[in-house]
Amino acid sequence: MIQTDQPSKIATAINIGNATNKIIWQNIALALGVKVLVLILGAMGMATLWEAVIADVGVALLAILNAVRIQRMKF
Repeated sequence: MIQTDQPSKIATAINIGNATNKIIWQNIALALGVKVLVLILGAMGMATLWEAVIADVGVALLAILNAVRIQRMKF
């Protein structure tokens, strides 16, 4: 939300949106990749339910930490 009369803030808002979109797709790819890997390992009998739960929670934490990066970026 732009609350000033400076048109230059529009470019900043677009840059923030693009960076956010990039991080969202990274998180989706990471989550799907790990879930498919655990699914395959589980189907082959190499991963237990607890390992799948730990992988799911771990991916969720990694996605949160990855999303927090947007706050440290300079625009």
